[in-house]
Amino acid sequence: MSSEKNDRLEAAARAGWLYYVAGENQDRIAAILGVSRPSAQRLVALAVSAGLVRVRIEHPLARSLDLARALTDRFGLSFCEVAPTDPLSDSTTLGVAQPIADQLEKRLRAETPTLIGVGTGRTLKAAAELLPRIDCPQHKVVSLTGAIGPDGAAAYYNVIFILADRLSAPAYPLPVPVVASSAEERDLLHRQPTIRSALEMAARLDVAFLGVGEFDERAPLFMDRFISAGERDSMRAAGAVGELIGWAFDREGVWIEGGSNARVAGAPPPRPEGGRLVIGCAMGARKLPAVGGALKGRLLNGLIVDEAMAEGLLKGPWAPG
Repeated sequence: MSSEKNDRLEAAARAGWLYYVAGENQDRIAAILGVSRPSAQRLVALAVSAGLVRVRIEHPLARSLDLARALTDRFGLSFCEVAPTDPLSDSTTLGVAQPIADQLEKRLRAETPTLIGVGTGRTLKAAAELLPRIDCPQHKVVSLTGAIGPDGAAAYYNVIFILADRLSAPAYPLPVPVVASSAEERDLLHRQPTIRSALEMAARLDVAFLGVGEFDERAPLFMDRFISAGERDSMRAAGAVGELIGWAFDREGVWIEGGSNARVAGAPPPRPEGGRLVIGCAMGARKLPAVGGALKGRLLNGLIVDEAMAEGLLKGPWAPG
């Protein structure tokens, strides 16, 4: 981090402390810091946007609790949390990112060693960026998706590097493409000792946090250029409605045979069995068929969603068979 950037973040932290902790108004903050009032406003805003200020609502929200209980009962979940919905926002992360971060932090601060698997995507990336720095060397965190994008650069929404920066826990990326060029290339990569070790670790998870991706015209796998438009269309023709860590499934929660699934280079999707908790994280109307299919197929036994998603799941035809 450059000295100039570090100085600005320190000023933002001071402004945030003065505003949120000391209760000073922006005129007083400007006077204390020796800046103009607009500069003080910008510093307080930067304290929030840079994750230096964390806001928690401690009062239990009855509507969210009721929806979480209803989802737990209907889908036989081991864990469920529902966040409020802002009806005026079109964000796919606002609201759910904080409870995801809270659940990650809860496990990272526990004394019992835990092996945590993480997927990828916009929602999980937003959650990882909310985490504070945590001293937790007793835990291990492993990525379940490849860390390399289609052009050879680091995959933008891979969260393992953010976690490695914030945690003292060992963090294990999967140094493979998200989707390999062929099934043969994937198999060759999986035979490498370092990669095989990470995959073996991924098979022993205690808990996994997975973003649930939609498989419509703007499927993340297509938008991020991991698959072509033609492959997206053929997977949709085969019934794909959603994906978990790159693996596509249909509305019954059955994995699609062939197609891009034959080239996913990350770990196989973790099964919610043997006491393992597999938490799906999502919000937004476009993801409703994907989350519904994952629940119907019992691909998840944990859920973090918003109220609108919860209501859609309870009204829809997605009860497990």
